[in-house]
Amino acid sequence: MAENTEKAVWQALDRFQIELPSWGFANTGTRFGKFLQAGAATSIEEKFADAAQVQQFTGACPSLALHVLWDFSDGVRSVTEIERLANKYAIRAGAINPNLFQDQQYKYGSLGNLDPDIRKQALRHLVDSVEIARRLNSRDISLWFADGSNYPGSANIRHRKEWFIEGLRATHTELSPAQRLLVEYKPFEPAFYHTDIADWGMALLFARCAGSQGKVLVDTGHHYQAQNIEQIVAWLLSENMLGGFHFNDRRYADDDLTIGSIDPYQVFRIFHEIRSYEWETGQPADIAYMIDQSHNLKLKIEAMIQTVETAQELYVKAALVDHAELSKEQASTDIVAAEERLKAAFHTDVRRAIRAWRRSKGLPESPLAEYRRSGYQSRIETERGVKNLSSVTSYA
Repeated sequence: MAENTEKAVWQALDRFQIELPSWGFANTGTRFGKFLQAGAATSIEEKFADAAQVQQFTGACPSLALHVLWDFSDGVRSVTEIERLANKYAIRAGAINPNLFQDQQYKYGSLGNLDPDIRKQALRHLVDSVEIARRLNSRDISLWFADGSNYPGSANIRHRKEWFIEGLRATHTELSPAQRLLVEYKPFEPAFYHTDIADWGMALLFARCAGSQGKVLVDTGHHYQAQNIEQIVAWLLSENMLGGFHFNDRRYADDDLTIGSIDPYQVFRIFHEIRSYEWETGQPADIAYMIDQSHNLKLKIEAMIQTVETAQELYVKAALVDHAELSKEQASTDIVAAEERLKAAFHTDVRRAIRAWRRSKGLPESPLAEYRRSGYQSRIETERGVKNLSSVTSYA
């Protein structure tokens, strides 16, 4: 590998970080049920401990996104415990995720609910989440809403839009100057007729209506089949409204598969658009990268490490694109040469350069293989197995 190529790989890896999700270490499933794992995390401390393992072997995941209802057993009063765990495991608290889709009162929506008392309750939860984030020095409050309707005529879509704007503006007023409100979108599920924030345009409108610290959060699984996600990325970058990414992969819809397992070229194209923007503007894009995957069959920590390794490879491949030459090819309408330039970067084998970078950082050359040799997985399966598998029902 040429010296300048290896230099580009190292520079890209030095700056690339991706946040881990606390819920990705716990037992999760589909609406049909769960397949339990003996080593899944059963407490917030175990989630921090597992995240520390991923950081130890990859060096790219210094923070853990937290879910308010799942990780803060005592609401705002739990902040002290989170701070203790963050210090103990050297993993800082990342994005704070409110939960407005789980409790029974949100059957017909949260900020979009017809009942003003339920809308007020939802707003109180959002304000509490902002306070939790402030106390933990967490910049981003990530918002995903399940709000919508399942049958035509069953809800006033325009009224719901206005209620959302009202609630997001009220939440925005609680932000400190350093905080951001990230608005996520999803076209369907659990609402199957209309979703109140169904696409990036709606999220963009809501983020702008919320206030100057509102941004859009893109989840790679939250799109219709064949949607050009990198075009959405380019537009949001152009509008200075891309705040964060939830990375996963999918075959059909929001499948939450590990990144790059189905379409690695798509992830590469997304990273390319970001790198292209940075080259043109001469400034780094302020984007919070995060994994948002549901590991029902793969072992949790192994899947996280595998995901990080893949994300690093695809990110550095995008860093190899010569944007100066690509710009010339675009200007001369040399379509074949421009496409070949992207394909050449995508097909470059960057693994040796990544291994060299890891050696220079005191990291294992093969994080997944080293984790498998560490014995941590067998230990947590022994320690947590009884608690995790005690609820398993057998129909034999």
